[in-house]
Amino acid sequence: MKVSVIGTGYVGLVTGTCLAETGNDVLCIDIDENKVQKMTQGEVPIYEPHLDVLFHRNINANRLHFSTSLDEGLEHGDIIFLALPTPEDEDGSADLSYVLGAAKEIGKLIKDYKVIVDKSTVPVGTSEKVREAISNETNVDFDVVSNPEFLREGFAVDDFLKPERIVIGSNSEKATALMEKLYKPFVRSGNPIITMDEKSAELTKYAANAFLATKITFMNEIANFCEIVGADVDKVRAGMGTDSRIGKRFLFPGIGYGGSCFPKDVKALHKSGKDAGYEFDILNAVIKVNDLQKKVLIPRIDAYFNNDIKDKTFAIWGLAFKPETDDIREAPALYIIEELLNRGAKVKVFDPEAMPNVKRKFGNDLTFASNMYEALESADALIVCTEWSIFRTPDFDRLRAGLNSPTIFDGRNLYDLKEMEKEGFYYSSIGRKTN
Repeated sequence: MKVSVIGTGYVGLVTGTCLAETGNDVLCIDIDENKVQKMTQGEVPIYEPHLDVLFHRNINANRLHFSTSLDEGLEHGDIIFLALPTPEDEDGSADLSYVLGAAKEIGKLIKDYKVIVDKSTVPVGTSEKVREAISNETNVDFDVVSNPEFLREGFAVDDFLKPERIVIGSNSEKATALMEKLYKPFVRSGNPIITMDEKSAELTKYAANAFLATKITFMNEIANFCEIVGADVDKVRAGMGTDSRIGKRFLFPGIGYGGSCFPKDVKALHKSGKDAGYEFDILNAVIKVNDLQKKVLIPRIDAYFNNDIKDKTFAIWGLAFKPETDDIREAPALYIIEELLNRGAKVKVFDPEAMPNVKRKFGNDLTFASNMYEALESADALIVCTEWSIFRTPDFDRLRAGLNSPTIFDGRNLYDLKEMEKEGFYYSSIGRKTN
């Protein structure tokens, strides 16, 4: 099939590359000429595990192409994916200007029947707005489909190639048949393609992300309470997770969720509720708790250093909002860094992938280490913000030797309490006793 993808961010590039992997002829469109030129030359603009292999294979097989021309994209594709950003607006709503702007231009350029697919995460009713924006410019027949993505950064390629489910929101039998044909190679193991109306499909994505964010936030609340009453959140988590009604996933406490999806989507659903005259009280709490949780280590650090961390040096391991990505959007590490800098502290950081993005934000305010142990040199404490695998089994002798004192504030509960006590570290984690 011939497919065009408008937008080459995380969602668009993974979508285009994975669709090419199943034999489709894919053209990816982006307005950034420099980015398009680099992709054409084989440069992957984002870090996502396994994406580079598929990217290069499909370019070499002449199935994956890039252009800056929307007109070319409309000529090429029978199915046109809109994988455009929907950033958070000042009031918490999703900014649809990129999506609706593209829809208007499509209306001006469309010459024959196309299926226009909303792949971006958008509020309920967006399909109608896209349909209206195109219809205002043309009388050519087309259909609009809602096809939300369920891709986890760090696992996006696997999630696309082996989806748990595919949601197609459409009232058109013709468009639904084309979408089912496109996705058939991805569900050969029997996972469902679920068809529904556009509004239900749009809400499904928001509901799923908001529920997962709520689950994370609830566990963080339990962890905070564990510290007050002397319980161990790891044991509570194990006791909860074995209940099949709850499940083991998303029960790990920490310093809050971040990234491009959960913060934005929770706020957008909350704002959509307000616009419809409904108050999501539970989402109010989720947003409030998560904002506080991102800085939960700061009072402990202040207390440990007697409220004087000016000119103290802190090593930070992990900057991305989660491992296996270079994405720092709403990353808890950024909030911790800002608090430390505001108090006059010095900060040395290391992350396997995200340091270039952090450097663009903080510049020379931070020291960027070439490896995890270099970040420790002459630091007064280590702060763990992201659970990269390389941080899970460090050389504790080397860690101790690098620090001025054996002090760790762990926002991801990477280490065993008994081992840390045996190793002689002051160790403060989330929802467990402090050694």
